[in-house]
Amino acid sequence: MTADGARVAADLEVYEAEVVDDGAGPAVEPVRYLVNQHTMLGPGEMPPRADARPAWTDDDFRISAEDKAELDEPDLAENTIINRDSTVRAFEEWCAEQKPPRLAWPCTTATYTSYGLHLIRRGKSGEFVPDTVGQYMSRIWNWQPEDWRPDPSRVRGKLRLWRKDWKAAGGEVQRSAALTIPYLMRCLQQCDETTSIGIRDAFMLALAYGNLHRRIELADLLVQNVRITASGLIVTTATSKTDKQSKGATEFIQDREDLRLVSRARAWLSVLRELGADGPTQPLFRALTVKGNLANRTLATKRGDRMKGGALNERIQHLADLAGIPYIANKKVTAHSLRAGANTDMVAAGVPLRERNRRGRWSAESHTADTVYDRPETEGQEDPLNQVPLGGFPRSEGTAAE
Repeated sequence: MTADGARVAADLEVYEAEVVDDGAGPAVEPVRYLVNQHTMLGPGEMPPRADARPAWTDDDFRISAEDKAELDEPDLAENTIINRDSTVRAFEEWCAEQKPPRLAWPCTTATYTSYGLHLIRRGKSGEFVPDTVGQYMSRIWNWQPEDWRPDPSRVRGKLRLWRKDWKAAGGEVQRSAALTIPYLMRCLQQCDETTSIGIRDAFMLALAYGNLHRRIELADLLVQNVRITASGLIVTTATSKTDKQSKGATEFIQDREDLRLVSRARAWLSVLRELGADGPTQPLFRALTVKGNLANRTLATKRGDRMKGGALNERIQHLADLAGIPYIANKKVTAHSLRAGANTDMVAAGVPLRERNRRGRWSAESHTADTVYDRPETEGQEDPLNQVPLGGFPRSEGTAAE
């Protein structure tokens, strides 16, 4: 071999291989595409590949310490958190007591269903009503991580069946009484409007009735939310149960001789001014001592200077007790009674549903004001059968007797 041949041979690379027929090589993994019931493809368009992934890096999954601190703050109303936490604790305790223990979060559909049936059995023995169990199970379902929520369909089906049997057996949902104008006047008469507490309570009653306030709406009002005019009040409810976007709702409430909204608003704002508590962003309703001074709220870390909805409810119930009407038509008087009473009075006056929905901040398409909040003291005052004359309509001549 020449020197050139040796150099060429040294540069060659030797492979060991076997000659095979076409198509006999290693299998090629087919391309997989992601397709589901929501996929829509245009002409010539291919679905997304299963192996295609966004070019995320570790930084795309990180949030700042400030973001984390804000996200750790609750984004629900205080009363909602209290009710949810109480319900969740009971569920966690039940899961821990099972043999063997069950996982409460995230829970399986079997665990969720078993607990629902457990509550229904307790309800049938008299401990709960169907709506209460429904609320408990809804809170537990919402508490579960969004991607791991259980299937609630079997529990809901059993609840519907129990509710039907419960109603047939005489079960009745307990609702607050309707504090209509005659009863409201009796409560107002219990307010000593020569004192700061009496001035506050009288204005609170009149305003809650006049604007159909839920108790938390009333408790959350600020001084700037009420503007006094010569003929009434302009009241802005910053947020409400059905106002998911917190757009707020502003209503003009015409003054009336029985409610005396304007004079009572002026009197209460004068009290706040004397107490140095009439700043625009300060709470409209304040807790007071027996002597009429501002109550110490330094330990109120959640509500701050605002009164709690429960405290407003206690005041209204106290005034109803003093008036001798703790119950009306076998229904208990609560803060909600003012909302129900105003709606009931407006129904009797023929006010259209759309106007009552606006004033009460119900959804525009809601019928709740008619189906739930119309609570006349005497049921069945108008019987459509009364339009049929006694003995029926006379037969026309020639009608054959049967």
